[in-house]
Amino acid sequence: MDGQRWLPLEANPDIMNQFLRQLGLLPTWQFGDVYGMDPDLLSMVPRPVCAILLLFPVTEQYESFRLEEEAAIKAQGQKVSQDVYFMKQTIGNACGTIGLIHAVANNQHYLEFESDSPLKRFLAESSKLSPEDKATFLENDESIRVTHESSAQEGQTEAPSIDDKVDLHFIAFVNIGGDLYELDGRKPFPVIHGATSEESFLEDATEVCKKFMDRDPGELRFTVVALSKA
Repeated sequence: MDGQRWLPLEANPDIMNQFLRQLGLLPTWQFGDVYGMDPDLLSMVPRPVCAILLLFPVTEQYESFRLEEEAAIKAQGQKVSQDVYFMKQTIGNACGTIGLIHAVANNQHYLEFESDSPLKRFLAESSKLSPEDKATFLENDESIRVTHESSAQEGQTEAPSIDDKVDLHFIAFVNIGGDLYELDGRKPFPVIHGATSEESFLEDATEVCKKFMDRDPGELRFTVVALSKA
């Protein structure tokens, strides 16, 4: 990713909701914090939940796991639904926006947009493109870039410089056709984590998030947010 670089987006539900609102998503569903993975804390999350975003540190342990996982999936194969909207990440630090796009794009049957929504237009015009061409389409989308930049500067913490190396990464989890998908623009393809349902999606997705945490027990830099019906 030697081309464009954006400011990193903060893992803050208020910023994410504002970002999507500015791009024409009506606030019928909202992002909120998931404060922990045990049943009591999960019970505080409003239901239904249609997407989970995980922010996690990219460590040596994670990178070695990622390469092993990729090789195993290539060897075994997996049947990815035609309905999955998946895009690659070619813009540095754009993983937050790509996570939000993955969350929204794969839940359009639940969500409502303003008639002139720039995000709805982007999704409609890019839906048939390959993951690589979707990435190029994002590079050239001025409305999303400008909204990302303003949202990245709105955070509670001081925005890092565009040139700072950020070792935190956003990914999305969604339910498509009863399968739990991990969508990560750094990976060559979506990853299926088994069956799920609308009722069990939050528990199923956070079980996968726990595995990320278990791989790096010395790390505390994990954030989970849920897109719930408001």
